[in-house]
Amino acid sequence: MKKNYRKAAVYSHKHKAGMLEETEKGYKFTYEKKFIELNVPISVSLPLRTEPYESDILFPFFQGLLPEGWYLEMVASTLKIDRNDDYGILLATCKETIGAVSIEEIL
Repeated sequence: MKKNYRKAAVYSHKHKAGMLEETEKGYKFTYEKKFIELNVPISVSLPLRTEPYESDILFPFFQGLLPEGWYLEMVASTLKIDRNDDYGILLATCKETIGAVSIEEIL
């Protein structure tokens, strides 16, 4: 049976910056062409480019948006998400962040 991989839109200052997707091999982040024209990357670790970034782990920039410590435990328990499911926690907690970047799951 084919696995349904999760996808999310990534926003920076309310502009759609790109797509973050689970893949068979891990994760893929692709900038939107219109966002590239703004010439401001979401992170120095993810410079602007048209080719997708691919990684077997969740990109460190996105890991940095995750809750930690006791707050991670509380979030995972309350939302019934495996505490090791970084992508699931990212999707559940990063729709409204205190920073410039937000994540919205695409269902």
